[in-house]
Amino acid sequence: MKKLPLAFPAAAMLFAAAVFASVSYAQTPPAAGGERHGPRNYPAPTNLKVLPKDLTGKQVREIMEGWAGDLGVHCDTCHAADPKNIGPNGRPRLDFASDAKDEKEMARIMYTMTEADKKDYVAKVAAMDKMDEPAAPLTCGTCHRGHLDPEKFTPAPEHPQQGGPGAMPGMQH
Repeated sequence: MKKLPLAFPAAAMLFAAAVFASVSYAQTPPAAGGERHGPRNYPAPTNLKVLPKDLTGKQVREIMEGWAGDLGVHCDTCHAADPKNIGPNGRPRLDFASDAKDEKEMARIMYTMTEADKKDYVAKVAAMDKMDEPAAPLTCGTCHRGHLDPEKFTPAPEHPQQGGPGAMPGMQH
């Protein structure tokens, strides 16, 4: 009798598991609208202090996802866990209304600053700007570039050639 390589039984078990999983999944009826898990429920936001109070839960979630991406963080950076509210994964859910973390207050301050800068400075410069294309929007990502703390800006060293880009008239190097 010829021995099969060890990889064959492992591959056969993986194949059987995949077939079983696909059969089980296929027997789960889709929810209304063809979605398997139904539409996502976004509860109405509470404790909004700087965002407009008439935003829906979905709108607040979209804003938060944008901020998280701009900062390279996850929700738990600003939102505290609620040890009394355990999720199906066995971990505490986040208490989005809680003000327990200083990072949440910092986010509010930064949002307020950015909105003021847009109104008081960016809009005024844009009104004076004669360029054909509009300026890039001011967002958290403008400064943070995917990092919780903005990286220190270090200008590139200048080595202008006489008459080249960046050269000062009458300057020789």
